[in-house]
Amino acid sequence: MIVYNKEKVKNIQTTLYDELYVISDFDGTLTKGADNSSWASIFKNPNVSDEFVQECVKTFNYYHKFEIDNDISTKEKIELMKKWYQKNIKILKQFNITRDTIIESAKYLSFRYGTKDFLKDMYENRIPVVIVSAGVGDIIEQVLINEKSNYDNIYIYSNFFKYENNKIIGIRDNNFIHPLNKNEIIISNDLKSIILNRKKILLLGNNLYDSGMANSENNIFRVGFLDKNVEERIEEYKAFYDIVCTGNSSFFDLKELLNKK
Repeated sequence: MIVYNKEKVKNIQTTLYDELYVISDFDGTLTKGADNSSWASIFKNPNVSDEFVQECVKTFNYYHKFEIDNDISTKEKIELMKKWYQKNIKILKQFNITRDTIIESAKYLSFRYGTKDFLKDMYENRIPVVIVSAGVGDIIEQVLINEKSNYDNIYIYSNFFKYENNKIIGIRDNNFIHPLNKNEIIISNDLKSIILNRKKILLLGNNLYDSGMANSENNIFRVGFLDKNVEERIEEYKAFYDIVCTGNSSFFDLKELLNKK
């Protein structure tokens, strides 16, 4: 099912390719399954120990409840998110997780139905796609390679690991991207020049924080994927997104809507 703002959809249906660029989350947006993520794909790798998985799950259970707690201020949440991601790195270092394990973990993550065709369409029409993810950049990049979708119009802003002797020692440039600071990323000068005259943004996300990835004077068309607890959360999502795709909607469904005249 797709619920949408008719006026906003009518506007984007008339948008020219050279006016548009895409800002997209990755985990649960371009990939399928609300519980699948690039972080979780590491747990599925048979090369990691049960002790490692248990420690990661314990950490997730402790911090995730703060992320979704509406009674905690955004300022407090941001500090908790920083501690969570620092803890994740500490665990990866403690268990000597290697780059080989990280790259191999990408095969346990799958695209949402239609994502591959969507990315191909964006490439063929020269529409920039900016992926902003609180996940693992190394895995996102490898998923794109595995799916033969690593096009040169895609720009990834995520948590890329720093390695020494093939083992994780930190996050590249200590640049942690978590769910609450996606709107603060600093894009490259090359990308700035590419999107400079593109005044319309197609924003894709799967949680309420993602809706704020783009805050500008540009026309923003927000698409939210809501795959769990639909009845409970649909009204909330409609307040933040112009289009809400529920029930594991595919990119084919979205494309059909956006191409209607």
